[in-house]
Amino acid sequence: PTLDMDISVVLGCSLGAALGGVILAFYKLGLLYQLFHKTERQSPRHGGESVADVLRAHGIKFVFTLVGGHISPILVACEKLGIRIVDTRHEATAVFAADAVARLSGTVGVAAVTAGPGLTNTVTAVKNAQMAESPLLLIGGAAATLLQGRGALQDIDQMSLFKPLCKFCASVRTVREIVPTVRKALAVAQSGTPGPVFIEFPIDTLYPYHVVEKEFAPKNTPKGLMGKIIAWYLRNHLSNLFAGAWETRDLSPLPVHIPHATEDEVQRCVELVSRAKKPVILLGSQATLPPTPADDVRKALEPLGIPCFLGGMSRGMLGKNSPLHIRQNRRDALKDADLVLLAGTVCDFRLSYGRVLNRRSKIIAVNRDRSQLLKNSDMFWKPTVAIQGDAGSFLLRLSKALKGHRCPEEWPRSLKEGDAIKEKANRSKADEKTERHLNPLSVLHRVDELLAEDSIIVADGGDFVGSAAYIMRPRGPLRWLDPGAFGTLGVGGGFALGAKLCRPESEVWIVYGDGSLGYSVAEFDTFTRHKTPVIALVGNDACWSQISREQVPMLGSNVACGLAFTDYHIVADGYGGKGYLIGREDESQLDDIIKKAQKECREGKAVLLNVLIGKTNFREGSISV
Repeated sequence: PTLDMDISVVLGCSLGAALGGVILAFYKLGLLYQLFHKTERQSPRHGGESVADVLRAHGIKFVFTLVGGHISPILVACEKLGIRIVDTRHEATAVFAADAVARLSGTVGVAAVTAGPGLTNTVTAVKNAQMAESPLLLIGGAAATLLQGRGALQDIDQMSLFKPLCKFCASVRTVREIVPTVRKALAVAQSGTPGPVFIEFPIDTLYPYHVVEKEFAPKNTPKGLMGKIIAWYLRNHLSNLFAGAWETRDLSPLPVHIPHATEDEVQRCVELVSRAKKPVILLGSQATLPPTPADDVRKALEPLGIPCFLGGMSRGMLGKNSPLHIRQNRRDALKDADLVLLAGTVCDFRLSYGRVLNRRSKIIAVNRDRSQLLKNSDMFWKPTVAIQGDAGSFLLRLSKALKGHRCPEEWPRSLKEGDAIKEKANRSKADEKTERHLNPLSVLHRVDELLAEDSIIVADGGDFVGSAAYIMRPRGPLRWLDPGAFGTLGVGGGFALGAKLCRPESEVWIVYGDGSLGYSVAEFDTFTRHKTPVIALVGNDACWSQISREQVPMLGSNVACGLAFTDYHIVADGYGGKGYLIGREDESQLDDIIKKAQKECREGKAVLLNVLIGKTNFREGSISV
């Protein structure tokens, strides 16, 4: 009896395992799903239409791309639904443009590129978006589902490339997965700490059934058992690929989850701020994120009367000449402050890893990302209160709870007086004659004085742009775009393109170094074709000056730092724009040339000002590594 029982148990287990294996095989092959969902073999529809439907339902107005056959159905479908397709001359530019749209519009920026090298060309731009915390959807083509790993054209392991860079990565395996996958990706991009997401679309999930069928159909009638099995497998794979593809699905946006400070955390901060005599607020890019409009943040800060230092996307938050905006002597102010509020600001290299903070100061840190919130707090600084939450909404709640309270007037007044002294000294440097060509500080002051009130400034460069950050004053919130913590060169063309599309009425300026211009000067072709006129101000000193300044005195060589006084204005002309060469002999006419460039830009022409500049010691000691 015992032997019989053992045999029965073994047989039962074997049958159960076999049955489980059959069910699993049925599931993997899609046979179970196909029992309840039909494949519409005659339908002319394709997966690109599903992508476009979801994007339109989420309010996406632009898709940036460099065209490729893998993604053509998406581009065609988007255009038919009224989503504007903007094609660029490099895939990185497409992602940078999507990044700018995300920052300025409060929606997700979208870029679509082809498989393989199309995607690898975007890696730097996607990493930049990750570090800048920009919600961005990267759509990538891919080899057909059955051909991946078999040597198909441009087939590489794309998922491994993007998993370290993106909050969410998915590879669509059937047409029915498209809608839920895109909806989820768009929600994830905006939730928590915003960032890029990536979806890979194998080419057979995007084209119509009849097109894909031709690729699956065997050239000759299969012979033998193995041939018949392979033919059946291919037919089933095709059927499963399109099963249930065109059933009605919910396209609406999924909820976006944003962390917020608790009532107890806000109350504790109210008590700290109300007792402070010398408080300072450091605003970072996170303070501009949705759902709180940047203008509401400004209105919340003004009645508090607390002096503010602005960084990243928060530049311009307080307008051009706010008495609360302190632009100079930040290190000294932080040493004297008895309370510092880090509103989306991170203690990384930009704050000397926290070493500039006074250990006796009360420090309130607010950040959506816990790792950024506490960065280097184990070494150089300690938060009194650390809040993992949204900086913008926190400032609104703090201001409301402090209604009637205002920072002692003498504190911001003393900092503003220090500002005036430092800026007067900086201005005197602008009046000095350089050994050759124009003084770059003088050029930047002249441009700043003539900027239109609705201008958006895009910063793309090293030394010249570093000087511009001290001199040029954004006129309002969301009117300054720089790469962020990654320090990426090459953002200029894409950022300006996205900015002009979001704000067509605004005057968009790109402040370029002559080195960084080389990355995206070809986008003057894009500005011309897509009627997105911008003005590029190029500080041309024929050198990678930010590197040379340290390399030469430290290592005794200028190797690889030298460039030429290239005729970039002629390049702009060749791409359909208008270029001007400006040298010392044009100094008296500089204002007139700038005004002429502004007029031509309003009339639809992209303009490049190739300004030959000399050397100054204005930024001696600035970091390049």
